[in-house]
Amino acid sequence: MSEEILINVTPPETRVALIENGVIQEVIVERASRRGLVGNIYKGRVCRVLPGMQAAFVDIGLERAAFLHASDIVNGPNNGEERIANITELVREGGEVIVQVVKDPLGSKGARLTTNLSIPSRFLVFMPSLESEGVSQKIDNEEERQRLRTILSGFRDETGQQGGFIARTAAEGMSEAALRADMLYLTRTWESIQERCGSAGIRELIHEDLPLSLRALRDMVSQDIEKVRIDSRETWRRAVEFTQKFIPEISPCIEYYPGERPIFDLYGVEDELEKALQRKVELKSGGYMVIDQTEAMTTIDINTGAFVGHRNLEETIFKTNLEAAQAICRQLRLRNLGGIIIIDFIDMADEEHKRQVLRALEKALARDHAKTTITEVSSLGLVEMTRKRTRESLEHVLCEPCPCCKGRGSLKTAETTCYEIFREILREARQFDVESLLVLASQEVIDRLLDEESANLAELGAFTGKTIRLQVEALYTQENYDVVLV
Repeated sequence: MSEEILINVTPPETRVALIENGVIQEVIVERASRRGLVGNIYKGRVCRVLPGMQAAFVDIGLERAAFLHASDIVNGPNNGEERIANITELVREGGEVIVQVVKDPLGSKGARLTTNLSIPSRFLVFMPSLESEGVSQKIDNEEERQRLRTILSGFRDETGQQGGFIARTAAEGMSEAALRADMLYLTRTWESIQERCGSAGIRELIHEDLPLSLRALRDMVSQDIEKVRIDSRETWRRAVEFTQKFIPEISPCIEYYPGERPIFDLYGVEDELEKALQRKVELKSGGYMVIDQTEAMTTIDINTGAFVGHRNLEETIFKTNLEAAQAICRQLRLRNLGGIIIIDFIDMADEEHKRQVLRALEKALARDHAKTTITEVSSLGLVEMTRKRTRESLEHVLCEPCPCCKGRGSLKTAETTCYEIFREILREARQFDVESLLVLASQEVIDRLLDEESANLAELGAFTGKTIRLQVEALYTQENYDVVLV
């Protein structure tokens, strides 16, 4: 597995693409006007406590108040006691609280907060409230897990450091010296944060996470990395300085890209981004998937399409589902889809085929940085899964709801609008004593009124005794119309 990271920088926007074996797997977009907030630490003020929801809203200086649940408060809902602590015992309205953003504002929801602070580095995460050491679940070698625990606990014993460390997946196989350097960096950062906590004012930012270009180097670089290509000389210099100080082993991989052709065009990333905004995803075999993102969940439907196979129907279905399992995992990462995801594989009769498709899905998800959980195939043939969501999906970052259909994905037909106009004419003709009515509508609707509906329109005019005039409004959509008294 070879990996490359591309970093495209312009003043208003930074974009990072992760390429695995020549294929784009992830894209992160951060705009200067709306930088991601995850990881930022603020001194906030509790503006509202909701006992019924066991939560509070906290003002941290954003457009919308952020949400803090009782379960996200250190020593909160369960303090080792049998009873669950009430939110009113944990915070009070008007009180100050040090909080960290764990989820960016998504849609109409405000940011999600926690008081359980964490500071990440290349190999470790420092948590002031933790009283023991932890190791990433993705490190499954028991000897390595024990080695890491010993190094982490040894540092705590020597320094008397309060709080605990968690070894990230990237810590696997790293030397004790590298891990200790990370621990020193994290403890110094925490000391600096503590100093600022005391002097900071309400709604003030205490600690800001790294910009995307450096965050990508910290979080996305793995042992398989071959190249990091950056098209901004200034960002390249900062990246080299950052890596020489904190991740020296990848410093030689960082390259400045001075080419005239845009770096994302060079790797075909722009085309893939365009495809990632479409509902339909074509599979190489001829089958396809349809991905629908809604407020509550994302649904993925798989179809054989033009793929007819070579042996029998069951084999054709199995091969389509296997291919779709790989494609689904890539699309989840590329589109950054999170929350509840329902996958409707093509129905399989063979239990062994179901098992293999599910294992293929799990294996492909193993490379995903986001935490995922997956269920067995249900009695309805559906696979339910969740993927941790901390930032907006690619569609939400790059797009907005259609002004014509308001995000429904469909418009009323011209025929439907015509009949609505007829009802409105009847309503106004009965209410107002005027000689004529003017109908304002889109070109499609006016054309239909003059053609297919012309007899109905004439009949309506005779019935109401009114003259009905028509006028095209170029800015109206197919659903918009007005009936004006003249």
